[in-house]
Amino acid sequence: MVRVGIIGGAGYTAGELLRLLLHHPQAEVVFVCSTSNAGRAVSEVHGGLIGDTDLCFSADHDLGTIDLLFLCSAHGHSRTFWEENARPEHLKVIDLAQDFRDESEGYVYGLPEINRSRIASTSKLANPGCFATAIQVALLPLAKAQLLSDEVHITAITGSTGAGVKPSATTHFSWRTDNISIYKAFEHQHLAEIGRTLRTLQPSFDKVLNFVPMRGDFARGIFASVYTECSLSAEQAVQLYKEFYADAAFTFVAERDIDLKQVVNTNKAVVQVAKHGSKLHIVAVIDNLLKGASGQAVQNMNIMFGFDEKLGLNLKPSGF
Repeated sequence: MVRVGIIGGAGYTAGELLRLLLHHPQAEVVFVCSTSNAGRAVSEVHGGLIGDTDLCFSADHDLGTIDLLFLCSAHGHSRTFWEENARPEHLKVIDLAQDFRDESEGYVYGLPEINRSRIASTSKLANPGCFATAIQVALLPLAKAQLLSDEVHITAITGSTGAGVKPSATTHFSWRTDNISIYKAFEHQHLAEIGRTLRTLQPSFDKVLNFVPMRGDFARGIFASVYTECSLSAEQAVQLYKEFYADAAFTFVAERDIDLKQVVNTNKAVVQVAKHGSKLHIVAVIDNLLKGASGQAVQNMNIMFGFDEKLGLNLKPSGF
C-alpha cells in the first residue's frame, strides 16, 4: 500500500483526487491538510464523499509517515511549501500546480503519452495543466513526426470547475449559466508548457501557437479545436495518430465526431482528425478535473510505483 498525504485539500482537484484514492486498491490516505478547514470532516467540504471516509482535515502534516505527497494548493504555493519544509529522501511528490512544469529542480513533466519511462524513474513529478493536456494530445503526433510547419490555431472551451473552487465574478452561477466568454486570448499561461513539449519533440518548431481560451456554461470538460497546415492526407493523418497512441492507456483516436460526454467523469482523452483542403483539423476532449488534473495525477502515481497504469481509473463516462 502507498501511504498518501494531500496538501491543499479543500479544492476541486483535491476532492477529485480523494474520490479516486479512497477506492484505489493500493492507496491509503493518511492525511488531508487544509488550514482553513482544520478539524472539519472531509465529507463536509467534499459532499460527494459522504459515507466513503471518516477523515478530517488537519492543519499539520508529518511527511515522514507517507510515501507520496500530492500538492493541490494554488499556483506558486508549492515552491513556498518546499522553502518551509524538508522533503524526506524516500518521499515521492506529485505537484498539481504549475510551479515546476518547466522541469526545474529535478521535476519530470508528467505527460505519460511521451514521458512514461521518465515518470517511472522519478521521485518528483509536475502534473500537466488541463488546457495543456488537451492541446498537447492534439499536437504530439505531428511534432513527433516533424510535421509542425506553420502557425497553429487553437480554440478551446472549459467548464467552470477549471477556475477553481473560490467564487469570482466569472464563476458565479447567474453570470456563467447561458453565457460564454473569452479570456486570456493569445497569452494563456499554459502556452509555455505546450511550447516546451512541442519543441522537445520537434526542436525546429518556431511558429506561433494562436490560442483563444473560452469559458463555457457547463461544469467540467475541455473541448479543443485545433488546426494547422499539413501535407498529410486524411488517411495518413489518421494512421499517424493511431500509431502514436497505440500504446497509450487513456488516449484514443476516433473516426467519427466526438463530444464532451464521451470523456466527462473519465481519465480518457479522445482525439479526432480530419482534413479540410490543406489544413488538418484536430479535435481533442478531456475531463479537466480528471485527465486534466487529478486522474492524470493518479495515472502518474501508478506509473511511479510500478502499478498497472489504469489501476483505480476504470471510470464510466456521464453519457446522459
